[in-house]
Amino acid sequence: MRGFARNDTSVLGRWWWTVDRWIIAAVVAIIAFGVMLTLAASPSVADRLGFDSYYFVRRQFAFLPFAVAVMFGVSLMSPRGIRRLAVAGFGVALVLMVATIVFGLEIKGAQRWIEVAGLSLQPSELVKPTFAVVAAWLFAATRDGAGVPGNQLAMAFYAMVVALLLMQPDVGMAVVVSAAWFTQFFLAGLPLLWVAFGVVTGLAALVSTYFLLPHVASRIDRFLDPAVGDSYQIKRSLDAFVNGGAWGRGPGEGEFKTVLPDAHTDFIFAVAGEEFGLIVCLFLAGLFAFVVLRGFSRLFQENDLFILLAAGGLLVMFGLQALINICVNLDLLPNKGMTLPFVSYGGSSLLALAAAIGMVLAMTRTRAGASAPRGWR
Repeated sequence: MRGFARNDTSVLGRWWWTVDRWIIAAVVAIIAFGVMLTLAASPSVADRLGFDSYYFVRRQFAFLPFAVAVMFGVSLMSPRGIRRLAVAGFGVALVLMVATIVFGLEIKGAQRWIEVAGLSLQPSELVKPTFAVVAAWLFAATRDGAGVPGNQLAMAFYAMVVALLLMQPDVGMAVVVSAAWFTQFFLAGLPLLWVAFGVVTGLAALVSTYFLLPHVASRIDRFLDPAVGDSYQIKRSLDAFVNGGAWGRGPGEGEFKTVLPDAHTDFIFAVAGEEFGLIVCLFLAGLFAFVVLRGFSRLFQENDLFILLAAGGLLVMFGLQALINICVNLDLLPNKGMTLPFVSYGGSSLLALAAAIGMVLAMTRTRAGASAPRGWR
């Protein structure tokens, strides 16, 4: 890569000198952690479920090259190309989410997966990055005077997405999507009265889920008082951190991954805590924070509203998902079934996150001049 000259006008040459290589380095480091932790956590889970030891490892590694290709391929696209890709992807994701409600597979009381060509997919993962970009385009179109009822369409699509997520049910994903959408709503400069109304409505909806969804009430009750129900995973997760201490037990030496049912997915950060210790866990958390803060620092120089809203929404989703997973592992939030980006096992999540980071890289590339083409055109 260092062979590219400054005056290289090829596609890769222009990409190399305009993309944020610090974000790429941080994401690659997170992926490397994911590879190590998949090797550490997955075999014991596979053995308990009756698969061969490297069942989950092989499946994750089969998706990984495609995810890396998606991330770098998407990062080569223009903002207009990103918008078109997101519109098409959002349409496909909505169709698949509706199909999931009707024909989906029920796992642990949730109907979030659907079989497509022999693969088990989670369409809600695809809807996260695509909806963030579509909402940004609609908000920006209204501000730019394009004669498009963008605000109304963004609100309608938001209500549709959240309704489909709650029907699965997937409250955690609905919270992440809502947080990103409200951030875009605020950054778009819409009236503060609308923002306040949205916040109040969102809080009321969260309270309602406690009374309408028994599994949500159970998780919150157990978080507030572990004695009222089964808190096995949380207790073992905390035990893993205690056992790991500051420097960890060493790669492959963890004990509690053998008794954590979701050690390869929702509680993989606890495996990191036991085997690599507090210092490495803080470094891993710092990598997630760096990607988000570095991305926003690039956006401070951006004059295109579409790019600001789209990349901002994607960064909020990425950072919030990581924060929720880490907090759940540390018993700071109720269990939400949220994976750790690029680290937890899951092909759908891996590909969707790769597309999201690819979009961020594409939209934060250095562009000559301050008057870049509007994203909605």
